[in-house]
Amino acid sequence: MTSSESVAVQPILVRRWQVPSRWRPWLRMLRDPIIATAVLILVVFGLCAIFAPLLAPYDPYKVATNPGEFLQGPSPKHLFGTDVIGRDLFSRMLYGARVSLGVGVAATALGAVVGVLLGLIAGFFRGILDEVIMRCMDVLLAFPGLILALGLLAALGRSVHTLIIAIGVGGIAFLARLVRSQVLAVREFDYVLAARTLGAGNMRLLFRHIWPNCTAPVIVSLSLGIGFAVLAESGLSFLGLGVPPPQASWGSLLQYAFQYIHGYAYLSIVPGTAISLLILSTTLLGDGLRDVLDPSLRGR
Repeated sequence: MTSSESVAVQPILVRRWQVPSRWRPWLRMLRDPIIATAVLILVVFGLCAIFAPLLAPYDPYKVATNPGEFLQGPSPKHLFGTDVIGRDLFSRMLYGARVSLGVGVAATALGAVVGVLLGLIAGFFRGILDEVIMRCMDVLLAFPGLILALGLLAALGRSVHTLIIAIGVGGIAFLARLVRSQVLAVREFDYVLAARTLGAGNMRLLFRHIWPNCTAPVIVSLSLGIGFAVLAESGLSFLGLGVPPPQASWGSLLQYAFQYIHGYAYLSIVPGTAISLLILSTTLLGDGLRDVLDPSLRGR
């Protein structure tokens, strides 16, 4: 036997693919059945809002001509029943999700952009600029959010855009103060002082070294803010100051159903349940994000 034949064949080792360490906290969060259910509910609501024209079996604004279609209870033909003029409630819920979720996301984004920028400027530059910005935020915080939104809607009129502005302005002060408190702490860290010593400019310090280390509480706040923005839209719509009819939102459907609550409770149960599930899901998601983004709260 030659030496080449006597060489033992080495087994081929196949390495198992491992999840990168940066993704493990997120996967651990999704293994929690409660948080996974909350994420699933939010995804379903989002898909319903996006694909409402494809999913809606009827025209949500078409009035029925047959009196037999008025105030029908849930049935295979109308999953959630019909309203007092025969419009399909399931179709109106789908289109209402577009307005409610759209207003919630847009208002939260508006408050985040303005609030984060003001908080960064106030916390980084300090001085008279900080005093002016924070006193303006104190003025906003002095008004209850609903009262402030009512005043803005009275001044600007009823529309989806003014509803977004009215709700978004109410979230600016909280985010500005949150970001400012984070910036005041991060700007004194050693790596920021080292970057300043090496000649980094203010904009580089602010957006390269300080802001990335302030994002965790902001992300958690935004996840909670969407639910509160939808709740604010529902409250304003319930008071009759939401989107103008015949456009539907979950709040306007709830307000419309209130006058028929005794004999036709299904009209209020459906939008009320959707609003409750959305707010509960965003709250649970915020708790999960807090645990992932805050290293001090992570388990081993």
